[in-house]
Amino acid sequence: MKLSWFAIWAGILFLNPVTADCNITSQTVTCEESGKNFSKICTNLFQNVTKLSLRNNKISLKNSDKEILGSFISLTELYLNENMITVLYNHSFCNLTKLVILDISNNHISTVHKAAFAGLNQLSVLNLSYNAITQLDSDVFTSLISLTVLNLQHNLLKSLHIKSSFKLSRIVLAGNPWTCSCDLLNLHIWLMASNVTMENENTTTCTLPNTKEKFSIKMAAIQPADCKTGKDSLENTVTSTSAIKLKSNALLTALTPSNITGINGTHAGLPLVGKSWTFLVGVLGFVLSTTLLIFTAIKCPTWYHYLISYSHRRLEENDSEMSEQEFAADMSPFPTELGTNNEDPIVIFEKSHAFVSGEDGCTEDKDIDSYSTEKSSSLK
Repeated sequence: MKLSWFAIWAGILFLNPVTADCNITSQTVTCEESGKNFSKICTNLFQNVTKLSLRNNKISLKNSDKEILGSFISLTELYLNENMITVLYNHSFCNLTKLVILDISNNHISTVHKAAFAGLNQLSVLNLSYNAITQLDSDVFTSLISLTVLNLQHNLLKSLHIKSSFKLSRIVLAGNPWTCSCDLLNLHIWLMASNVTMENENTTTCTLPNTKEKFSIKMAAIQPADCKTGKDSLENTVTSTSAIKLKSNALLTALTPSNITGINGTHAGLPLVGKSWTFLVGVLGFVLSTTLLIFTAIKCPTWYHYLISYSHRRLEENDSEMSEQEFAADMSPFPTELGTNNEDPIVIFEKSHAFVSGEDGCTEDKDIDSYSTEKSSSLK
């Protein structure tokens, strides 16, 4: 039996020559690759490795590294501390379903994506200490159903939202710039309600806003009533703003031409939104014209009175005929006979057209008066 096991391991070593420092026992395969300046995870490792230490290297955990890690399906312990990791992307360890311990401390991690730990159903210990994490989504730990120890000390966290269903036995939160405000209320309530043990409780403090006074996270005077009032006021503000927007949208929808129909079912002639420049120019021209007329009437009363006093009367046909006869009589070169008696003396007179304007506005012809006087004397 021992010979058969030896033959199997010999075959594995022959097919996969390994230069890494790996120790093989009956139950575990441990590979120690620490402090070797690796920029990526090496591929010359046992596929059935159970404990892999890559501490103190220059690994950034890019896509190629994730693919290599995905081949170690038997891995139960992974140590990536003291490397150059800055971001934990989604599904970085999705194939490591048997992983129990994950240490990513002492890196430069600032961002942790929501599904970074997806698939780690057996993970029990997660170490994220000594990084630069500023914010963690509450769903980051949702898939970690077996997690019991969480180490977040010495990051840049000011608040942390944890769901009430999240269960831990030990948590480390010291060394973060926690703020004693309503943003910390969720964590404060969770710590008080759960049976979790917080390590370094005395040094895990929060600072009051605008002050340097520090209090223990568990003992901080964060009143739920005050936070609830602030939250309610914020919700009321959001609700009122939403209601105003809805009313505005409803009014705009009601006034659009597509929603207004005429008697015969045709659309009413309202200007379309975005195509009303012609309508606006017409209205503006009308207003300017009216304003100009009013200004002219006020500043120029003479023209205004002239326009008001002007009257037009159509000439009658009889008046035009009489005017033509009078004009013909005036232009006749010969004197007109005064009667049927041929013995009547003929009076020749010289016409001089001199028009005199009377006071009543009518023109008087002196020749007409002279002619009337001569005729009267001859008849006598």
